[in-house]
Amino acid sequence: MDQVYIGSCTNGRIEDLRIAASVMKGHKVANGTRAIVVPATTEVWKMAMREGLLEIFADAGCVVSTATCGACLGGHMGVLGADETCLSTTNRNFTGRMGSPQSKVYLASPATAAATAIAGVITDPRELLSKVKAAGA
Repeated sequence: MDQVYIGSCTNGRIEDLRIAASVMKGHKVANGTRAIVVPATTEVWKMAMREGLLEIFADAGCVVSTATCGACLGGHMGVLGADETCLSTTNRNFTGRMGSPQSKVYLASPATAAATAIAGVITDPRELLSKVKAAGA
């Protein structure tokens, strides 16, 4: 997975960020994978900051943005190149939506996106959480 995109104006609610942060806490983004977090609004960004969620994302190796239109519409910060693959919590994945028409975008829940960022491949968050429990963490 080249990139994981968590958030956007439609799927960057505080509830979404809480879920993603709960999966990412104590983990690191996989080598070779970019992880971008974009809260839906400035108010959500402020709430996430007060709750410590932005710190969890930063500690995991994510890039955290202010609320903005960006990669999910092919604008900036995370625009996909040819043959890149992204797992995203946004609401659309038609050809060329996030950049190159040769890129691939898969849509998923915040929990799946967070687990995928950690593993570097599409991952069921239940698998990741069960491994953490088995390790005694």
